[in-house]
Amino acid sequence: MGLIARPQPDAAVLDSVRLVARHLEKHGLQVVFDDPTGVALQVEPKLCVSREQLAQACDLLVVVGGDGSLLGVGRDLSHTQIPVLGVNRGGLGFLADIAPDQIEAQLSQVLAGQYLIEEHFLLDAWVMRNGEQLVRSPALNDVVVHPSSVARMLEFSLYVDDEFVYDQRSDGLIIASPTGSTAYALSAGGPIMHPSLDAIVIVPMFPHTLTSRPIVVGGGSKLRITLGDAGYPTAKMVCDSQIRQEFVVGDEVHIAKYEHSLRLLYPIEHSFYESCRSKLDWASRLGGKS
Repeated sequence: MGLIARPQPDAAVLDSVRLVARHLEKHGLQVVFDDPTGVALQVEPKLCVSREQLAQACDLLVVVGGDGSLLGVGRDLSHTQIPVLGVNRGGLGFLADIAPDQIEAQLSQVLAGQYLIEEHFLLDAWVMRNGEQLVRSPALNDVVVHPSSVARMLEFSLYVDDEFVYDQRSDGLIIASPTGSTAYALSAGGPIMHPSLDAIVIVPMFPHTLTSRPIVVGGGSKLRITLGDAGYPTAKMVCDSQIRQEFVVGDEVHIAKYEHSLRLLYPIEHSFYESCRSKLDWASRLGGKS
């Protein structure tokens, strides 16, 4: 079994990692750590390997951190198809679902075969300049196109499957997977999408027209964004708020479904709708008696 902690883990995260490790070992399982986690825990060097080696050597990865940690693991390791289980030591925890006080009980359920598997597809994003690819990265949540400088407006054109959709002036565009629909896209007014949907949502950021609304397209769609020369001349493509690439007028941003998906494991009682109720405060007060 592989263990990964979030980058620069604090004492609470390391305590949870140790608890997971002890529980796995109690079940007779060999535990291996990725290099940064092993260094933070000061374990034997022979038990520390790179993330890629970890995925190749293990049957399951347990990630202790927040959703951001799982975003990084998804981008790095989804191509290996290794199942991933998240322990939430971050904020909302839409992806990392196990609470610290439930580690032993819910980890035991998973080890006993009582779990659900959700396939979360990623987006694949790349920038082309004069026929040359500048950068390419998967994104589990979203790909965001925005100005290189704050308080600037972009002018760009959007194409879906090579069909022109619109020219737009706005602060940018969010292209989100169903997984990312409850992240930045939700804050910008996008719809909540069930993780099982094969769809991509396109959400304008403060468009300069009241009729420019989010659009949901098929998961197999291929998107292309070109920067116009009437707005700000440079922009950034950002994947999961973690990978950034600047581009200029004449460049093209391409976005499509990534060829691999992230296999997330959840306790058997996991429910997407319950997560929405608890993490988004749905119906926390319906009126009546206070």
